[in-house]
Amino acid sequence: MHLKFKNKRISGILSILPTNEVNFIDEISNYNFSDKQSIKLGKIMGYGTRRIVDNGTTVSDLCTFGLNYLFDKKLLNKDSFQALILCTQSPDQFIPATSNIIAGNLLLNEDVICLDINQGCAGFEVGLMQAFMMLDTGVINKVVLLNADILSTKVSVKDRNSRPLIGDGASITIIEHTLEDESIDVFIKMDGSGALSLQIPAGGFKMPSSVETAILKEDVAGNLRSLDDLVMKGDQVFNFVQTKVPELFNEMLVKLNVNKSFFDYFFFHQPNKFMLEKLADKLEIGYEKMPNNICEKYGNGSNNTVPLTICDNLGGKVKSESFEVCLGGFGVGLTWSLIKCKLGNLDFCEIINYK
Repeated sequence: MHLKFKNKRISGILSILPTNEVNFIDEISNYNFSDKQSIKLGKIMGYGTRRIVDNGTTVSDLCTFGLNYLFDKKLLNKDSFQALILCTQSPDQFIPATSNIIAGNLLLNEDVICLDINQGCAGFEVGLMQAFMMLDTGVINKVVLLNADILSTKVSVKDRNSRPLIGDGASITIIEHTLEDESIDVFIKMDGSGALSLQIPAGGFKMPSSVETAILKEDVAGNLRSLDDLVMKGDQVFNFVQTKVPELFNEMLVKLNVNKSFFDYFFFHQPNKFMLEKLADKLEIGYEKMPNNICEKYGNGSNNTVPLTICDNLGGKVKSESFEVCLGGFGVGLTWSLIKCKLGNLDFCEIINYK
């Protein structure tokens, strides 16, 4: 599907990271693999350090902290926005929606619409799409998009494929109207037939968590995980990314009548270093235009990786300059999306630590 939007802009991005940093080497003894093999795998996949929350820290904690920071710094007025969107797959509770909890923490106006969206790897793009549609109502002038996950709490300590990758964090993106005649193009597709390629089998109403679902079992690759843990069918996800994303990418170029050189940057979701490098090779995009440094520094933060990549790689530069960018998310769902937009003259673009 191709959606077009006009007169809208991203005006600020803030990323919030836990201070607790874990190094891959420090956890290497947890895995049913030799140290030599683990280190070799780590170099290929980009295992390095990652940020994870302390026990008891939730998505609402990270988002509330970040919003209060913006309020205190006068970067955002509490009464200036009419919608609060949260994309997460690690809500505080089943009921109520975590966005409502955040609104309650901040004592937001009763007219602020609160909305939770269950989205992972493409959550930034899906959240932006929802924000653009809300702005199109003509009543809403500014939307706050929250992207946050703490999935490190749902990965087995004995899973060498996923444990070294998963990080936690949150991002806050402000979307509002602009008088500039700039178009934003959203390309999005979903394939529910592959939904179980990335999943946490137990914990919902279909299979409630129990003593039995917590039992660790070894898979064919030697990973130990329970039904309560995140599981990814790596080969299926890799093949999906290498086939479906290039197809959508080429469709976008044809429909927009542009070539790759039109874009200054490609800010894509970062599942791991290996997968993103292979995708860049497939698309014939230089690594310097597709940053790939988030996993090894902070971990794969699910729907938080794209805004974090922007903050980490552009930072203050995007406050005074403008860039034509392609934003890309792909994974859980299966969902994949690309957004063509201009990014520049932001009020803020920074990373802070959660305290």
